[in-house]
Amino acid sequence: MFFKRKTGPIIRERSDHCISRSNIDEDALKVLYRLSTSGYISYLVGGSVRDLLLGRHPKDFDLGTNARPNEIRKIFRNCFLIGRRFRLAHIVFGKKVIETSTFRRQPEENEATDGLYQAEDNTFGTPEEDAKRRDFTVNGLFYDIKTFSVIDYVGGLKDLEKRELRCIGDPNIRFREDPVRMMRAVKFAARLDFTIDRTSRKAILTHHSDILNASVPRVCEEIYRLFTYSKSSEAFRLLWDLELLKDLLPELDEHIRSSGNKHAPIWKYLHALDTDPVSENASNGLRTACLYYAFFDGQQKSELARMPQSRVNYQHISRSILSTLSERLHIPKMTFFTAAALLDFHRRFTDVPVKGSKRFANFVRHPDFLEALALYRIVQTAEGNDLTKVHAWQAYYNEEWEAAHRHIDEEKVNPESPEAAFTVVAEDAPPAKPSSHRNRQRNTNRPLNEQRHPHTRRPAEQLATPLPTEFGGE
Repeated sequence: MFFKRKTGPIIRERSDHCISRSNIDEDALKVLYRLSTSGYISYLVGGSVRDLLLGRHPKDFDLGTNARPNEIRKIFRNCFLIGRRFRLAHIVFGKKVIETSTFRRQPEENEATDGLYQAEDNTFGTPEEDAKRRDFTVNGLFYDIKTFSVIDYVGGLKDLEKRELRCIGDPNIRFREDPVRMMRAVKFAARLDFTIDRTSRKAILTHHSDILNASVPRVCEEIYRLFTYSKSSEAFRLLWDLELLKDLLPELDEHIRSSGNKHAPIWKYLHALDTDPVSENASNGLRTACLYYAFFDGQQKSELARMPQSRVNYQHISRSILSTLSERLHIPKMTFFTAAALLDFHRRFTDVPVKGSKRFANFVRHPDFLEALALYRIVQTAEGNDLTKVHAWQAYYNEEWEAAHRHIDEEKVNPESPEAAFTVVAEDAPPAKPSSHRNRQRNTNRPLNEQRHPHTRRPAEQLATPLPTEFGGE
């Protein structure tokens, strides 16, 4: 007697899962209900369902529907269609965007135009086909707004319970179709504290060099996403362990192997970054400086040993070691120069600030001072050093910040007065014209409340904020 194998999705009813509509963004709910009442299927899809089932708060809420892009635009006046290969609907609520996509399917072999690598994915499909074209099983879950149930076509619920990251389909094919999926596997495993299943791990070790075939901007974006959620230490350790770092940043991989492998100093600096309060809001310049600090420190020590009687050009060293990163990943110039400046400024914190010194006063007025101080604090914490100098610089900065604003609040001097120590612009006056990039040095010599950030052009008094209580602030 033969039994027919049960096919179809696993459906977990509302009473069997923890997702509540109160945890879903209200604007995402509006879109889901509008599509549903218009006669279309509307699901919450992807990482948002995964995070809600894990008890985490999703960063974004993406939706899937069987409505075509032009049909979505007819329903929502605040809808904008983007994309070339596949049209996505961005439904805008103020500064918030709810991304809504039509269900897709994996293109057939006779539809592919470039061999193994995907060149065309503008093929509409069913919810099941859309789930099976996604990268990992835990990202292939749907939440149905009509029945409040979770729909699983790919076994993602079981992998969530096992806390395992598994590729949908054959990982040897899926990773070669889109090599960036290997970096996404590293990101999700580190962020969610999951383990990569043995088959997927073996496929990454086999095809890691294919990452060089991926789009450079996408790779650069994924590199900096590894720093999010304060998991950079685990993410880069896994990236190195799976030999992806050897292809992406070979000079950093060589430094790690020559300085202790799993006990290399780079890991303690990344761990200190993860535990520092600035971790979540750190700029990519600060993150790059933390990633390359151990390499920079080794280079500057070798230069000092080679030329003990000569003056070492720290700026040249910092720019030299970051130049290969810039060439390979095409990082923005702002990130490059900020990281180079932070590494160069690190040595200036070895002196205790003296009140009344023009040199120290000019330094704390530099637009990158707070991030330079954050890097110094991270390094000192990682090395287990005394934080007395860190607190001294924090206190000195707070005093300068308070002094600048005290003049603004109390004196209200005439902007044209020659004896004015700080210039104050009238509240109804038009904003001052930003100084050009060539006048950056002249900008840093101005009083604190006159300075403007070289990149954002915002007044420095809007950027300079008192430090938190735990770091010497009020």
